[in-house]
Amino acid sequence: MVGLHKSEFANPVINWIDTRLPIFTMMQKEYGVFPTPKNFNYFWNFGALAMVNLVIMIVTGIVLAMNYKPDAALAFDSVQRIMRDVNFGWMIRYVHANGASMFFIVTYIHLFRGLYYGSYKMPRELLWMIGVVILLLMMATAFMGYVLPWGQMSYWGATVITNLFSAIPVVGNSIVTWLWGGFAVGDATLNRFFSLHYLLPFVLVGVVFLHVAALHITGSNNPLGIEVKGPQDTLPFHPYYTVKDSVGICVFLLVFAVLVFFVPNFFSSPDNFIPANPLATPAEIVPEWYFLPFYAILRSVPNKLGGVMMMFGSIAVLFVLPWLDTSKVRSCKFRPVYRQFLFLLVIAVITLGTVGAHRPEGIWVYLGRVATLYYFLHFLVILPVLGKLERTLPLPESISRKVLPGGGGPLPGGAAAKPMEKM
Repeated sequence: MVGLHKSEFANPVINWIDTRLPIFTMMQKEYGVFPTPKNFNYFWNFGALAMVNLVIMIVTGIVLAMNYKPDAALAFDSVQRIMRDVNFGWMIRYVHANGASMFFIVTYIHLFRGLYYGSYKMPRELLWMIGVVILLLMMATAFMGYVLPWGQMSYWGATVITNLFSAIPVVGNSIVTWLWGGFAVGDATLNRFFSLHYLLPFVLVGVVFLHVAALHITGSNNPLGIEVKGPQDTLPFHPYYTVKDSVGICVFLLVFAVLVFFVPNFFSSPDNFIPANPLATPAEIVPEWYFLPFYAILRSVPNKLGGVMMMFGSIAVLFVLPWLDTSKVRSCKFRPVYRQFLFLLVIAVITLGTVGAHRPEGIWVYLGRVATLYYFLHFLVILPVLGKLERTLPLPESISRKVLPGGGGPLPGGAAAKPMEKM
């Protein structure tokens, strides 16, 4: 019939819908028969885990919003009411609160996988940059969400972090006043943060859609970091990787459940169980753990404006990473020297997280400065220089040589892999 899409689904209901709106054909193409490299390891589960986590956060957030009062006089008590009076409110709140930490754990591992296997290199530069935008949106959403319980740490965390913008010359104080909705953190601030915290996850869904679309245009990277040579190097996404992702999701939900039901306040600050009091400053004002490395970078610079610039620069450098890495080889499997420097970067980030949780005094000041220095040296100096000098290991001729039984020998009719030239 003219104007109808040709659908091949046997189910008459699905066929009727698909001929008029071919969403099932699209899903079959993008998540059914989509060709995927056959050598994925479990690091490739974390993209799917992040999407599952995002859905959990949105669903629990909508339920919490139905019972939350974005009012400075009522917010703290409304959270207590959710915990005590709303049916299963305690569980929904714990899932949402701990979901933020699980979301960042999954995302940071996903980010490390991209760094280790060179998933940011051509032709996936835009895919990587969209991923960094997702990270920024996550940070903004998490920060605003942390303010909503309106406890002591929520109030003073909002005060300290928003005050950072006052370091910007000329317009800084105006930005802070606009963020506050007045001349101090108060009711207007809470209303603004609640509105944005509710809105940004849906913006995040849109950016994630772009991220997935860009992935399906360029195709997935793989642990070897080489492009697929043909159908012999790929598998359909379903059922091979839907089953593999299902295993990862089950493990993820098990860990999530242990956190929610046995140690729900593991990541919480005791000060946030005290109602916000503008007249009583907590002894320690510490952000959530997933912000600690950036907080440590901020404090490592004695100048306020310099610290703010370094903190935002630590994210900005990720945007230009595809052009900073001058090596033609993607995967760290074939870059033994760079692999050591990458693990030093991981140690530096963990050190920064530890430093951020301590007072800026004594040995912690020096550790923070050394780790900050290495963080920027890694991206701005080591990565470009090493890409030119490192002698990489020989790359395999194709994915199949590494995956099929007896892998390592030449493919039928193929030539042996040529060693990479010195770069």
